[in-house]
Amino acid sequence: MEKQHILIVEDEQKVANFIKKGLETQSFEALIAEDGQTAIDVFSKHTFDLVILDIGLPDMSGLDVCAKIRESNTQVPILMLTALGSMADKLSGFEVGTDDYLVKPFDFMELLVRVKALLKRSTPSSTSPNEILKVADLELDLAQKLAFRGGRQIELTAKEYSLLEYLMRNRGRVISKVDIAENVWDINFDTGTNFIEVYINYLRNKVDKGFENKLIHTVVGMGYVLKAK
Repeated sequence: MEKQHILIVEDEQKVANFIKKGLETQSFEALIAEDGQTAIDVFSKHTFDLVILDIGLPDMSGLDVCAKIRESNTQVPILMLTALGSMADKLSGFEVGTDDYLVKPFDFMELLVRVKALLKRSTPSSTSPNEILKVADLELDLAQKLAFRGGRQIELTAKEYSLLEYLMRNRGRVISKVDIAENVWDINFDTGTNFIEVYINYLRNKVDKGFENKLIHTVVGMGYVLKAK
């Protein structure tokens, strides 16, 4: 079986080497970049299955590195390492395309669990390679992780794809913000934030804009439902 490649973007040498050594004992190939620009350059020249990205880098924020990576690749899982664990910090990461967060200091086994979960989520299922979710003229190819509306491909970020998949798997059912937060972002919902509304609007602009038949509906006070009229 071919080894999976992981890019570690971390300026603290001890931490970077600790992660690299641990991953290599688990049969991963790992490469270290000690600053943001190096990470961007290396990512553009090589193929990686996952990125572990420290938010505090010497030359730029890890958020900026994440945003830059997302310009060229919307699917590679990105695990953000941070000393800051507030909801606001997490939301800042999610807005630029982070898939998961791990707060420093952390245990390597916790990191490994997160890495394997992200890789599993990003790998096409071998049990139903031809499965396609369909609502009206909206289609989601689960094997290739591609979305189409009216036969035209829709460009989605990893989190937008996960949100759309969750809505489509629950088509016709009203989904609360709590459900979405727990199942798509794996976090407890904070009623003082509006990141779910933000992502729903992102999806609407990509899925419904330009189409008479709107598929994503708001149920006031309850949540959202994806259905054909």
